[in-house]
Amino acid sequence: MDYLIYFIITIAILVFVHELGHFLAAKICRMRTDVFAIGFGKRLLGWNKINGLTFGDLDKDIDMQGCTDYRISLLPLGGYVKIAGMIDESFDNKFTKEEPKPYEFRSKPTYQKLFVITAGVMMNLTLTLVVFAGINFFQGKQIYNTTTVGIIQEESFAAKAGFKTGDKVLQIDDTKPTHWEEVLNSLVLTGLGTDKNVKVDRDGEHVEFVVDGKLISEAAQESFILPLGDSRPMISQVFEDSPAEQAGIEMYDIFLSINNASLNTSAEAIDIISSNKDVELPVTLLREKDTVYTAVTPGIDGKIGIGIGDAYTGEIDYQTFGFFKSVSLGVDDIIQYTVLTFTSIGSVIKGDIEFGSAFGGPVRIAQFAARSADLGIVSFLRFLALLSLTLAILNIMPFPVLDGGHFVIILVEGLIRRELPLKFKIAIQNAGFVLLLALMVFIIYNDILSL
Repeated sequence: MDYLIYFIITIAILVFVHELGHFLAAKICRMRTDVFAIGFGKRLLGWNKINGLTFGDLDKDIDMQGCTDYRISLLPLGGYVKIAGMIDESFDNKFTKEEPKPYEFRSKPTYQKLFVITAGVMMNLTLTLVVFAGINFFQGKQIYNTTTVGIIQEESFAAKAGFKTGDKVLQIDDTKPTHWEEVLNSLVLTGLGTDKNVKVDRDGEHVEFVVDGKLISEAAQESFILPLGDSRPMISQVFEDSPAEQAGIEMYDIFLSINNASLNTSAEAIDIISSNKDVELPVTLLREKDTVYTAVTPGIDGKIGIGIGDAYTGEIDYQTFGFFKSVSLGVDDIIQYTVLTFTSIGSVIKGDIEFGSAFGGPVRIAQFAARSADLGIVSFLRFLALLSLTLAILNIMPFPVLDGGHFVIILVEGLIRRELPLKFKIAIQNAGFVLLLALMVFIIYNDILSL
């Protein structure tokens, strides 16, 4: 239910912002907008000036008199704005049998058509910039002052790349990182897909090795690249009436030791707890600046009723930014993630990354939305902004049905100074719709396989 709720919230926000762009641009250009819908398919409920609030479908013969029907439809997988006089996903072409009306899309000049069709993408970019800039301005940035790699698990990306637990990263290609963000940016975001020359301090010795670019491309699709050093396992949730609650363990407590064994990762904590079923274990916790001692007895299932993750406990610096610097950094983030997106698409085309690992559908969006929400509002907003940016990039692609496909058709019609044949445009829309539907089915199938 959490996944479903956060998926609906995420999609509703993104769709509303995108379609609001088309809607406002159409209004600015004095075009009639017949429908503003969140969702596809059957109309569940809606409001317009003629009928007020109504449920179910509208009467087919109703005269909207130029008013817009604002509606919520059955399938929460997108949305649309139906603009009078435009061939769109509804395939409605009755208007073509009449002379163009001044308020119709088809009667407007090319520059206005292009403005309306790209307004959704511009709104998604605006949302992304507002979120990025807002986070920079109101929260600033946390700088983890470490370049030390945490506990390396066997068969992980870090292990395959050549890293060892406790490595202190000294240099990646020409960059000498001074904090963790620079480590990740130099390794993943700069020149994605290219081999990286890495130098580390390993037990007092300088060790150099090359990380394969294809391996980096594959790892870039995951949220976990390198384990951060100077970290400890932290409790993210305590369930009611659980052994942990009875032992006085609280959310955000940090495990220092369990059963007198010092801990560095949540995996170590889980291993000790699960292997001592129904055995009382002494526990040492860090609660803010206080050290807390208690004992907890795992149930017969080897659990104590907590959510757990790894939290950085080393030195942190906080950078704050003014308004213009925040906006500038937001633009830099957009450029950086856009380059990364196109690089990832290129890697898929070249076969360096599997399609299923690079693209996610509703199931994966729901998973990441719920996980980011669990980490707090800032994490969820950042995820929302990245998804909005991805939506903008994909929507402007010159593919039928998408905004980019409409853009190409409008541009061609503007250059030849006449409309393309109706049958041709409908055929293009049909072909694009079928391909897009097949792509969505394939992506959802991959999502389900990855569960």
